[in-house]
Amino acid sequence: MPTKTTKKTQTGNGKLNTAVKDKLADTQYAFTKKRKEPLSNASHVRNALARFDQVKDVTDDERKEAFENIKKAAKKFGVKVNEKDWKELAPKK
Repeated sequence: MPTKTTKKTQTGNGKLNTAVKDKLADTQYAFTKKRKEPLSNASHVRNALARFDQVKDVTDDERKEAFENIKKAAKKFGVKVNEKDWKELAPKK
């Protein structure tokens, strides 16, 4: 009898696997142009908030857009966002 396979979307550590990430639309990422920080569920939204200051090689405009994307996804998945402005999450200079 053949073995039934299941579609696995995440690795054991909660990360999306490459095949699934490749299928996500650009709009499902906080940083759409760089396809950084997926926003496909509540856990990923919380992760995007936590790692916001670690994203490299993006402009202030891209950060502003990413923060708006995160807020929209947070609302969709019921994640509370305490910050009012992206600069509260920005890298410390």
